[in-house]
Amino acid sequence: MDRFDTIPETALTWFRDGVGAALATVVQTWGSAPRRVGAQLAVGGDGRIEGSVSGGCVEGAVIVEAMEAMADGKHRMLEFGVSDEDAFAVGLACGGTIRVLVEPVGSALPAAMLGDLVAARAERRAVAYVVDTETGARSLTSEGHGDRFRMDRSGFEEDGTTFVAIHNPPLRLIVVGAVHIAQALVPMARIAGYDPVLIDPRETFGSDSRFPGETILNDWPDEAVAQLGLDARTALVLLTHDPKIDDPAIEAALRSRAFYIGALGSTRTHAKRVERLTGAGFSEAEIGLIHAPIGLDIGAAGPAEIAVSILAEMTAVLRGRAK
Repeated sequence: MDRFDTIPETALTWFRDGVGAALATVVQTWGSAPRRVGAQLAVGGDGRIEGSVSGGCVEGAVIVEAMEAMADGKHRMLEFGVSDEDAFAVGLACGGTIRVLVEPVGSALPAAMLGDLVAARAERRAVAYVVDTETGARSLTSEGHGDRFRMDRSGFEEDGTTFVAIHNPPLRLIVVGAVHIAQALVPMARIAGYDPVLIDPRETFGSDSRFPGETILNDWPDEAVAQLGLDARTALVLLTHDPKIDDPAIEAALRSRAFYIGALGSTRTHAKRVERLTGAGFSEAEIGLIHAPIGLDIGAAGPAEIAVSILAEMTAVLRGRAK
């Protein structure tokens, strides 16, 4: 399952099909705004829409403004106060205030730039779309904005006019070992926004009956990991206890940019793992990237609690909170 929304892709398709399109983006919020900063709505030249900037409270007004923007070719900044009453009407507890940037594609937002953004997303390349909301200057960059990329946090820079929209690839979790802990971890990770993939050459473990609807590769981990690729938005969790299965995946991960590598096993088991990896030529610093024993020390008992501890540690590493 792909965790990307497809709003930029949709807007580009509508523009290329001759329908016309505008992108509306939440750029700032106050109070209990319905959608987070960076949320988008695509509006077609014929009034069709996809996505949301408020959960339904102000979409009608945004569509009108988007149609006018497509007519005059200029971007515009909108501000709305969503009342508690209106928010409640669409199933939200309370309202807030939001600012929305509307950009017609092909004029304010160059179609070529939107195409480059869509291509970067398809290739799992993290990219920031930077726009000066006063001058209209726009650019795409993969440089800088380290905190924003790490925290998935779009927003205004300190100057109050430069808006940075972060487009990170979807998070992925690759689990080696279709064991009981994996049965708890996979659905938890999916709720947290990860696209999980299971790898286990043992078909008895990695079966549809044990993991209905999940992506399962009954391959040896080194082959499967090479097929999937490991990047800076990928976490690798190893649960088999079997060096023949775990070690090839660990070695591949240590040569990659995977943001998290966790391996099940006691301190003693990990010490043996360290010996094997040292013998394979990995440095102490490289081996130190492995989180083992896996998971935060929360006194977990049983597969489900261990899964909680693993997911918590993954989150801490992803968000730069790990010690």
